[in-house]
Parts: sequence; structure tokens; C-alpha cells
Amino acid sequence: MAHDGVMELATENIRGKNRRIVFPEGNDSRVLRAAIRHHNDGLIVPILLGDKEEIQKVADDEGVKLGDIQIINPRESELLDELVDKYVELRKGKNTREDGEYILKKDNNYFGTMLVQTGKADGMVSGASNPTGDTVRPALQLIKTRKGVNRVSGVMIMLGPNGEKLLFADTAINITLQSNELAEVAVEAAKTAEEFGIDPIVAMLSFSTKGSAKHELARKVEEATKLAKEMDPDLQVDGEMQFDAAISPQVARKKIPNSDVAGRAKVFIFPDLQAANIGYKIGQRLGGYEALGPILQGLNKPVNDLSRGCNEEDVYKLTILTANQVRD
Repeated sequence: MAHDGVMELATENIRGKNRRIVFPEGNDSRVLRAAIRHHNDGLIVPILLGDKEEIQKVADDEGVKLGDIQIINPRESELLDELVDKYVELRKGKNTREDGEYILKKDNNYFGTMLVQTGKADGMVSGASNPTGDTVRPALQLIKTRKGVNRVSGVMIMLGPNGEKLLFADTAINITLQSNELAEVAVEAAKTAEEFGIDPIVAMLSFSTKGSAKHELARKVEEATKLAKEMDPDLQVDGEMQFDAAISPQVARKKIPNSDVAGRAKVFIFPDLQAANIGYKIGQRLGGYEALGPILQGLNKPVNDLSRGCNEEDVYKLTILTANQVRD
């Protein structure tokens, strides 16, 4: 498969910066193998959470050497008191100190998120053996969204068999979105695309192209397009349009001849999670595209969620992409 620069660009960006990425699922064999590879490559500094003996047993079973990789057991860590204090402060009266201690000892995702929030780690990768909510909830409560961003959304970077680089959103978080929320996802997705060397040319997708179907769902996407242009006047965005008009210059010439986006789009904003999830999986299974992600956008610091069907290579790559999201 042609690798078209996204991984290479991200790898070059993070080389020598020693980004610290925390893995709450230290005893998952896929996560452990990927973290050990990173440790040996020297590209990032992995921090594994979990019981050291348990992790050692997984390493032995897998035939890999832990070496001097950093392992923190949240139940016994000398950082616990400091992180609990900070957690209670961030929760602003919603949790007592006892709650905080219980949560951080019991839930590695919360402990890992607090390492990121306090700057003891630069980013977090989780979700190999936990549902998305378990990764995202602590991030929303503690790291929170960037200034001016109202909600977190998820993108997939799609790498095609002939070197195509595309970005699909929102593939992970929001089941349905209002037009103003869809517009915000589009603006954020364009920024994310630029971070990964993808042209931020944004198509707002629908089953209708420029009023070819009259329906409130199509109107919602049309409205979202207008709002995205207001939010970022420099954004190259157009819609509503069908996928064929967005991707094919021939179809674009027929359906939207005067659009500077149609036929050239690289960033595709789907009208809802159903469409996005189905869309990226069709691209992956039938189109031979590699799907990297989901990558979460809109947070103050990078936290990313693995698919539970992931393999070691997926963990390895998402870690590089997460490190690339760290703002200097």
C-alpha cells in the first residue's frame, strides 16, 4: 500500500521531542507491544498504567522485553495525592476528596487523563479494551474543550491505495448535530487536516446537491455550510453536496460547475454519525483505504480513542498521530 506522507510527516514532526504518551491499558497485549516498540524506537516516551507484575506476565506471554519502560500503578503511585487534589479542584465541588481517590485508584483512564492535564504526560491513547465513553468522559470533564470550541468530535484519516489522503468527520462522537454544531466540526476538521498535511478543502455531504432534493436534512447541511463560512471566512468549504460531486471532477462539472470545492474535496463532513461510520467502513472494507483514528479534535490536550478491534500496528500509529497533536 502506498503510504502517502501522513505518518511520515507526523513522525518527522515529533522526532527528538520526546513526547510522553500514557497508555491506561498497560496490560493489553496489543497496547504493550506497541508501547515497547515505541520505547525501543525512541520516538516517543511511553508510560504504561497498571500492575507491574501483571504487565510483566503479559510481556512474558508475548515474548517481549519490558526493559526500563515506565510503569505506574495508580493504586500505589506517589503522584496519587497530588493528582487527587488537582482532580477535586477541577471538579469544582462535584466530587469529594474521597471520591477523587476512589476514582483515580479504580479507573486508569481518569488517572491517565490527570497525568495529561497536569503536564506529567503530553497525551493519552486508550480504548483498546474499553468503550469510547470511558476514554472520552474523563477528557471532557478534566481537560475540556479548547477556547471557542463547544464540542469534541472525532475524525478518521483515510489513506488510499494510490496515496490519497482524506479526512472524514464526525466518525466517533456525536450521533446527531445541529447545523451550527456541524459547522464547528467542519472548521475544526480543516485545522486537523492541516496538522496532518491534508489539503483543508471541505465538502459538506448530503443526499442532495445544491437543492436537488428538498428536505429538512438537506437544508440543515446547507445552513451548516453558510455558518462554517461565517465562522472562518478563509475556509474553502461548499455544500450541501453528494459524495460523488465532492470527489469526482467529472461529476462536479455536471452537478456544481461553479464550485471551487466540488471534485477537489479532501475533508468530508458527514451529516450524522450513522453516515460517517458507515462511510469510513465502506472505504476501508471495499475501497482498500486504511483508516487511522478516530482522532479526537477540539480538546485542550490530545486524548485519542482506539477501536476495540484494533491491532498492535493501529496502536503504534495512533500514538504517533497523538504525539503530533501536542501543541508546543
